[in-house]
Amino acid sequence: METLFSVLIGIFFASAIYLMLSKHTVRILLGFAILGNAVNLLLFTAGRLTREVPPIIPLAADVLPEGAANPLPQALILTAIVISFSFFAFLLVLTYRGYQELGTDNTDEMRLAEPKDEPLPPLGY
Repeated sequence: METLFSVLIGIFFASAIYLMLSKHTVRILLGFAILGNAVNLLLFTAGRLTREVPPIIPLAADVLPEGAANPLPQALILTAIVISFSFFAFLLVLTYRGYQELGTDNTDEMRLAEPKDEPLPPLGY
């Protein structure tokens, strides 16, 4: 099962990097979202995937019993989900605002575009 998840994580990372290298900001945003999911899945897989041992650990145990799932990666995933959602929402608003101002979502055209109804700054300081 961990091998299947490892292959899936590799596919997620590859597709995220491919999308982030695009010139269109919507594809870049989707790449960031897929990258966040790939990292979450990587943390989940690092915490061991077992069905045999329940995740309940007795109070007398000082260390994790053999084969028990580690709860730390699961806590990290919950935190990462919140952070990646807020980061994605910020990037989405930033992209939408850039599209409103410049009229394009192509990053090459954004470099050449000028904001509407705004004079250019003076050349000297």
